[in-house]
Amino acid sequence: MGHPPLEFSDCYCDSPDFRERLKCYEHELEKTNKFLKDVIKDGNNVINTIKEYSLAVQKFSQTLQSFQFDFIGDTLTDDEMNIGESTAGLIGVVQNACDLLIKPLEKFRKEQIGVTKDRRKKFEKESEKYYSQLDKHMNLSSKKKETQLQEADEQLDKERQTFYESSVEYVFQIQHVQDRKKFDVVEPVLAFLQSILTLNNLTVEMTQDFLPYKQELQLSLQNTRNHFESTREEMEELMKRMKKSAQICIRHSKQATMEGYLYVQEKWALGVTWLKYYCKYFKDSKLFIMVPMEQKTGTKQTTSQLTLKSCVRRKTESTDKRFCFDIETNERCSPVLLQAISEVNRKQWMEAMDGKEPVGFTLSLFTPLRVLELNDLGFKFVRKCINFVETKGTITLILAIYLSLCFSLSVFICPPLSVDPKCPADVDLNSPDMDIKTITSALKFYLRSLSEPLMTYSLHGELILAAKSENLDYRLGAVHSLVYNLPERNREMLELLIKHLVSVCSHSTENLMTVSNMGVIFGPTLMRAEEETVAAMLDIKFQNIVMEILIEDYDKIFKGPPEESTPPPVPAPRVTQRKRQPITISKRPPRILPGLEPPVSECKYMKTKRLSAFLQCVCLCVCLCISANGSASVCASVLVFFF
Repeated sequence: MGHPPLEFSDCYCDSPDFRERLKCYEHELEKTNKFLKDVIKDGNNVINTIKEYSLAVQKFSQTLQSFQFDFIGDTLTDDEMNIGESTAGLIGVVQNACDLLIKPLEKFRKEQIGVTKDRRKKFEKESEKYYSQLDKHMNLSSKKKETQLQEADEQLDKERQTFYESSVEYVFQIQHVQDRKKFDVVEPVLAFLQSILTLNNLTVEMTQDFLPYKQELQLSLQNTRNHFESTREEMEELMKRMKKSAQICIRHSKQATMEGYLYVQEKWALGVTWLKYYCKYFKDSKLFIMVPMEQKTGTKQTTSQLTLKSCVRRKTESTDKRFCFDIETNERCSPVLLQAISEVNRKQWMEAMDGKEPVGFTLSLFTPLRVLELNDLGFKFVRKCINFVETKGTITLILAIYLSLCFSLSVFICPPLSVDPKCPADVDLNSPDMDIKTITSALKFYLRSLSEPLMTYSLHGELILAAKSENLDYRLGAVHSLVYNLPERNREMLELLIKHLVSVCSHSTENLMTVSNMGVIFGPTLMRAEEETVAAMLDIKFQNIVMEILIEDYDKIFKGPPEESTPPPVPAPRVTQRKRQPITISKRPPRILPGLEPPVSECKYMKTKRLSAFLQCVCLCVCLCISANGSASVCASVLVFFF
């Protein structure tokens, strides 16, 4: 089980549970930093003692094998499992390649982990500053002048906003590093080993042993990088919207109706004190829980659980404190006087407890600019787009046909025209302004702008759970069943679209539109969670897997409903292996090498084979030169092209 996602909205609540989850991420960051230091140290030892292949090689191998990547969310994709399991087998024969291994890892430590630590210092500084200011603010007397109180409120709001911004930035950065390390750490090791096999004049047979392992891991790295990029952009946009939000929109847990910090008046024999508690209120059971946050020496403070009877606003003139309200409980004979952190916060508590304060409002984080419907005109528009793409013979001619982004005004003109009753999809697609990229972009725009995604909100969670299953047969069976739980029009549109995508993917060697690429494009287009959270964004990679299943198994899924109407609640053990099992050098079967003296009849064949091996080595050397001046990902891409 990986780390639970950190929601940006949790930064505004800043609950003890959120702080505990944040500590887990910080602990994982320290583990990663220590791991990289060990890898760099042992890698330098390997490089310095490469001629002897001594104990440094073994220590380097042990360091890699002893570390396992933790992950965000509750499930890994096949590619991420492949990367994690293959890392332990990345030791064969090594050679001096400091630029490929040490420098990228040092760069990752400085630019990624270093930045995260700086964000953490800023977050802790602003956190301490804000809560110190909050404590002072709560002790202000209501007898002070109104101008003084307004100035104090403005100062607290300023400190609160600064604290929230630093918290959101820190949460974004620490999850950003957690995901980046999956490929930023493994890629230098892979490039390091590739240079060893090439520059150390290894035999063609050993190089051929390494190629399947390298290609499989490169594919997993590329897919994982694609998932990361698509998720990162969505998370960054959510972070920016949260920072710009004028109204604090706290995302509460599924159980609690309201939660947050409150100051509680405690009466003692020698007087009255105010203590800070983290409180939760459950409206269904009227349960009110108070967790003490100020631990004082010599006193034992325990969590209190009270049953609410009523909630009444405290009049300003009746107390020296601001933002106060009373609650009556079954467990205490006298009312409990509570102080909220602001007037808005008091209204939120009283609304949750059915008090007398007027109900406040909440601000939606995102309102769609345009909402389209799945109707007959929409079907006509989609069919016209698909027919144009397929009949014009552009499936094989246009590279990355659906990856292209078109910012032509036509993209925003086509969908409204296609659904406007006054102009029922009579758009002239043969117009000079309507090129192929404009039409494919308009098609994606229409599907993404539907009022409800094509795969519906109600089935989103079940589809994601199906994609997370390790059992491939269960994945297919569950997705097959869920497709026939869709509304009839949704399923009809889905079948129409998937059939077209199958046709496009069948020419992937010419247009580069592989099933994996198509999943990245249409996963977020046809599926999205009803609530926009970090956890939902981390599930984007599983939306892509659902799309891959629909495309790869189109014939089986859309030929008719499954024999059983619903999939089994618990998936059976895996019947077939994962599509991309980790291939490690240590696990590969031994190769049967041919004799040293080949028959005379095979001389011509051997000459051709040696020529092929020579060309392979030349290509690898060119790639290494590129990687020395560029990035390791460029080298990997060129290698995939040649091999």
